[in-house]
Amino acid sequence: MNERVIKSDDVEIATEAFGDPSHQPVLLIMGFMASMLWWPEAFYRQLAAQNFHVIRYDNRDTGLSTFYEPGSPPYTMDDMAEDTMRVLDGYEIDSAQLVGMSMGGMIAQIAAIKHLGRVRTLTLISTTPVGMDTSALPQASSAYMEHAAEGEIIDWSDHSQVIDFIVKDTRMIAGTAHPYDEARARDLVEHDVKRARNFISATNHFALGAGADWTGKLADLEMPLLVIHGPADPIFPIELGSSLVTLMRPPRPD
Repeated sequence: MNERVIKSDDVEIATEAFGDPSHQPVLLIMGFMASMLWWPEAFYRQLAAQNFHVIRYDNRDTGLSTFYEPGSPPYTMDDMAEDTMRVLDGYEIDSAQLVGMSMGGMIAQIAAIKHLGRVRTLTLISTTPVGMDTSALPQASSAYMEHAAEGEIIDWSDHSQVIDFIVKDTRMIAGTAHPYDEARARDLVEHDVKRARNFISATNHFALGAGADWTGKLADLEMPLLVIHGPADPIFPIELGSSLVTLMRPPRPD
C-alpha cells in the first residue's frame, strides 16, 4: 500500500494506492460524509489482484483531508470533481476508470463532463444524475427521511451519538440480500469517526451545491458506462439509476 497526501491549491487530499502502478488505474470516489475507509478492503484488494492500480481517497471534510468549519462549505461538487483530477495528477496518471458511489457518483459524472479525455470508464453506484430535474421520480423513502431528520437534533460533537446515528444509517441502507452485520458496521463507523481530523466538518456535505449547470451534459459522455443500483435503495430509488442509463445512452434513431 502506498499512502500519499496530495497538496494542490491549499487543498490536501489523503490517498492510498494498491497494486502495480503500471496497471490500469481505477479511482474510487466515496459519498456523503464517508471517508475512503468505506471502500471495503476485500473489494479494492480484489481489484488490485486483477491487475488494476486502485486508488482511494478522503473527500474534503472527511478523514485526513482538508476540512472546513461546519455550516458553510467554501466549495461545491464542482470543486470536488477537480479533486479527482488533483489525485490523478498527484500520481502522474493521465486517465483512469472512475468508480463513484452515492455523492461520489455525482462527483464522477461532473469529472467526466469537465475532463472527458481523462475518464476511461464510469461506474456509478447508488447515485442520481447531475443536471436533471428528478422531482417527478421517486424520492428517498419516508422512513429514511425521518431518520435523516434526526441528524438535525443530535450533538455532532458527541462521538457516541454520532456513531449510533451513523450505525442506524448503515442498517437502513444495507439492503436485504445479505444479513446485516451490526458489529462490523459499528467497528467501521467508530474507526472513521476517530480517524477524522474533524468529523463534524463532514456535515458540510449536506450543504453542497452542484456548482455549474450540467443540464444536458450527460448525453455527451460516450465512455463505457456501468450503473449498479439496488432495487431497495431508500435514498436514491432505482428509477434514478435507470434515468442515468436513459440520459447517457439515449436510444439512437434507426
